[in-house]
Amino acid sequence: MELRDYLRILHKSWILIVVCALAGVAIAAGYSLLATKEYQAKTELYVSVRAGDNGTSGTSDLVQGTNFAQQAVTSYVSVVSSSAVLDRVIKDLDLKTTSGQLATKVSAQSPLNTVLIDITVTENDPQLAAKIANSIGQNTAYIVTNKLEKPAGGVSLVNVQTVQAAVAPDAPSSPKIPLNVALGLLIGLAIGVAIAVLRSVLDTRIHSSHDVEQVTERPILGGISLDPNAQKRPLIVHADPRNPRAESFRSLRTNLQFVNIGEGPRSYVITSSVPGEGKSTTAANLAIALAETGAKVTIVDGDLRLPKIAEYMGIEGAVGLTDVLIGRAELADVMQKWGRGQLYVLPAGRIPPNPSELLGSRAMSKLLATLTDTFDYVLIDTPPLLLVTDAAVVSKMAGGAILTVASGQTKKNELAGAVRALEHVGSRLVGMVITMLPTKGPDSYGYGQYGYGIEHDLAEGTEPPPRTSRRAARA
Repeated sequence: MELRDYLRILHKSWILIVVCALAGVAIAAGYSLLATKEYQAKTELYVSVRAGDNGTSGTSDLVQGTNFAQQAVTSYVSVVSSSAVLDRVIKDLDLKTTSGQLATKVSAQSPLNTVLIDITVTENDPQLAAKIANSIGQNTAYIVTNKLEKPAGGVSLVNVQTVQAAVAPDAPSSPKIPLNVALGLLIGLAIGVAIAVLRSVLDTRIHSSHDVEQVTERPILGGISLDPNAQKRPLIVHADPRNPRAESFRSLRTNLQFVNIGEGPRSYVITSSVPGEGKSTTAANLAIALAETGAKVTIVDGDLRLPKIAEYMGIEGAVGLTDVLIGRAELADVMQKWGRGQLYVLPAGRIPPNPSELLGSRAMSKLLATLTDTFDYVLIDTPPLLLVTDAAVVSKMAGGAILTVASGQTKKNELAGAVRALEHVGSRLVGMVITMLPTKGPDSYGYGQYGYGIEHDLAEGTEPPPRTSRRAARA
């Protein structure tokens, strides 16, 4: 993926990322507040070797003693946490613990090239931590000078003394709330970004024009925003002409008018990959929008399995396309004028047992030729491509196919399959219409996103006039 893909993912999933970050902060803060506070008390010991009594050899003894102390101090570090020292500490302070348990709370180290021993004690009680540290220092000095380095019948030349006594700390050493919260924030952000990227990689649905461009190079004619009330008022161009969604259909109309001007008849199959992608709604609104320009338009309900056009347009659909194809009725008798413009509707009629055969018949080819000669635009609503072959068959007879793609529903493999189905029959795919686009977010659609410049030209009066029908031209 490119950088813009990651930026789009971050933009699209910013709420998820923020929630994960806040959750990380909350967990870290909660842990820090509920965790037991620990305090550290430190004491420091100094190890030296007593000089000899003969003044002439004092300097030599001092050098040798210092070297010995530096070598021995590393061993004395281990003595600090030994049971010999800790047992005395437990006895002196009357602690209810064992030397092994106490050793886990004690740490000692010697800075490089020094004769110092730093002892650190971690406890829940700051006062107790200081007492234990001081006691360990005293008992370490005792064990070293009186047990380990004391010659028989003599005085130990090693001297261990406290140079810095432990004091009760004012603030706990753990938990470190600011550090924990910062780590929680970073971990939460990382988890949120990882989930967002993983979800985007695993999501095979179409969400925007960018996803469509990854499947096919065919142009995107328009984008229609999601309307929760589309079932109640499907003809938004007629019901609410000033609605932004109605403007989207007009933008689609404009782009369609400028697609390959003069190349073939203007008869288009409106179809989709799978059901529920808004193809019938798109066909009906596009027909109304085209009729608004003064063009002579007909919309044919070629979905002989689940017809919707008659219901959407509010007309009687008992007699229609099937009756014309089998010779039961004349075309002029079943065509119904709709609205004030030059829009005519040819409903599906009765549902036949053999829709594919009827739509692929010679009668259908002759009917489309007649309609194309008579009308400026012919729109045919057909079933989804991946379920039946009806749309592919009719699209080969028409001037081209317009494929609707539902944002958030259509999968990339379904769109690719629909495109292949049209290519296999030699049909011309005019372009895509993305439906059900969200109104907010990176995948949102606003009026003017597609073909805004074209609509601006129309406002200046440059819209191409409706094409004169061949029959009218001959007349």
